[in-house]
Amino acid sequence: MIRAIVLPAALVVATALFLAGCGNGVKADPKAEAPPPTTIEQEPDVSIVQVKQPEQFPLATAEPHSTAPELKVTGVVSADVARSVPVISLASGRVVEIRARLGDEVKKGQLLMRVQSADISGAFSEHRKAQADEVLARAQFDRSQLLYDKGAVAKKDLEVAQDTLDKAKVDVETAAERLRVLGVDSNHPSAVVDIFAPAAGVIIEQNVTAAAGVKTLDNSPNLFTIADLSEIWILCDVYENDLASVRLGEVAEVRLNAYPGSVFQGRVSNIGPILDPAIRAAKVRLEMHNPGMMRIGMFVSATFRGSKKETRVSVPASAVLHLHDRDWVYVPAGDKKFQRVGVVAGIMLPGNMQEIVSGLQPNQQVVAKALVLQNTVEQ
Repeated sequence: MIRAIVLPAALVVATALFLAGCGNGVKADPKAEAPPPTTIEQEPDVSIVQVKQPEQFPLATAEPHSTAPELKVTGVVSADVARSVPVISLASGRVVEIRARLGDEVKKGQLLMRVQSADISGAFSEHRKAQADEVLARAQFDRSQLLYDKGAVAKKDLEVAQDTLDKAKVDVETAAERLRVLGVDSNHPSAVVDIFAPAAGVIIEQNVTAAAGVKTLDNSPNLFTIADLSEIWILCDVYENDLASVRLGEVAEVRLNAYPGSVFQGRVSNIGPILDPAIRAAKVRLEMHNPGMMRIGMFVSATFRGSKKETRVSVPASAVLHLHDRDWVYVPAGDKKFQRVGVVAGIMLPGNMQEIVSGLQPNQQVVAKALVLQNTVEQ
């Protein structure tokens, strides 16, 4: 018995076409089977704009401008360390009265505070004991001198009495000196010591209050700090890459953030030898006279000007376009076109002119009103 095998129709057709191709000897064309060639389309230059009437946008010429390079930094008003005097108490105890506060202006010798101290009481006790010992030693010496004159005692006994009297005098002088160091008068015994201002100035620091305890010097901060603010320091942070623009003895312009319209001058007296590792900047110190309005901790801006002149250009301020955190100008590109060029703008100049640090050459033309052209293009 013979069974018939039924094949799928698609397989039969594919087999027939293969056999026909083999029988005819026709080869496939690789060019016909290759993908179509790639076409490169050029994107338009977004920095070039075309207008119908370029005469509507008048041009201005970049004029040469001679100036010295500038470096602007920030700083803080600080007290002159050489004019700052700490107020201390060598006697520990308890504060019984305070006569001055933070920010007060004081004179030299002015009473600042009073301290009740057991150290003073002990020093007076030692001083009185030394005085009593001196009186006894003097009486013994006088007696030995009289007996020696009469031949009743040997000379060595007189010398011992003399030595005892000399030591008693030293003890009295030492006790009196300790009282002077503690700040009290040996002729007026009292357990309270008065603390006076050692110099005239302004109290810029206060670390004590009424009824507070005053400790010894090894573990106690200054009670007060008095500073003469007639001469002050400006401490500026200058980055590592800008240090070459700062020189000792150079004069810098100082502007206070609180008084932007006032300009002062300070002289560079020190360039810090150590950089702050966090911000890679050195401390530059300016010394200047305080006109009276400068206060400790005020923020300032300082401008350093180089000694060598540089040639830059200036254009009308309206020719500079501020876009995407950058500065641009439009220059003619021919055939009713303008090209937008990036520049680095500098300071404002008189006559509503803008300094251009880089990006333009002298006598190069720019669109006088860049914003008008930009608005026209975006419409």
